[in-house]
Amino acid sequence: MQKVDDRENSQEGYVLTLSSKLLLKDHWRFPAVTSDAFLKPWKSFGGWVKGGNGETAFEAAHGKSVWNYAVENPEFFIWLNEVMAADSKVTSSVLVTQYKALFEGVTSLVDVGGGIGFMSRAIAEAFPHIKCSVLDLPHVVASCKGTENLEFVGGDMFQAIPSADALLLKAILHDWTDEDCFKILKRCREAILSTKKKGKLIIMDIVMDSKGTHETLELQLLFDMLLMVNTDGIERSEREWEKLFNEAGFTSYKITPVSSFRSIIEVFP
Repeated sequence: MQKVDDRENSQEGYVLTLSSKLLLKDHWRFPAVTSDAFLKPWKSFGGWVKGGNGETAFEAAHGKSVWNYAVENPEFFIWLNEVMAADSKVTSSVLVTQYKALFEGVTSLVDVGGGIGFMSRAIAEAFPHIKCSVLDLPHVVASCKGTENLEFVGGDMFQAIPSADALLLKAILHDWTDEDCFKILKRCREAILSTKKKGKLIIMDIVMDSKGTHETLELQLLFDMLLMVNTDGIERSEREWEKLFNEAGFTSYKITPVSSFRSIIEVFP
């Protein structure tokens, strides 16, 4: 807590610091900093680094991957969706207000791995002419309800992705290895090309930049560590992104920074 002196009203009081605000239930990062399932892997981190069992520290702590753990533990599954939805709450407002040009000429969009659809709902509301679809595993979207221009599709992004003018991958690829990303990107390219129109893939993820400010690089490295602890993924530099795009058959890309640590990458088949 911080002590403040309100000179205008001649009152003293206390306000929350930036750190303590994280503990408010309505703070967008609350689920990520209070879930025991997320905290436990850090307790196993030291032993895991020294050669402990498991592909990740999460697996060393829980005996299974974060994805399998979510399937078997409904409470954690809810927490995980809350984390992703909280992040999308911040990102979506920026996307639909400050980057409207992204959606020019787009009539259909698939949010690949879009969870419970927070991001897609914002896009569907802001652009009623766009038919939006959320693709995620059947158990994820089973209870989700669509709207006039929003539908939920149960499926597997490694197997097939519905066709659309634009595909959206928000904070998805950084969870996976290069080999898995290649598979996902190949499916994305197939889905875009099948429309016979000039489509694109929209990626919202971190592009590691050693030339940025110290604070930005520090935040990006923190996210990289979070991925190392909980998943098989990594945060990637522009060169690493370019390598993935080329291997998957894409012809060009454009990077637009949208925050201090995250970027929009438009990728064209």
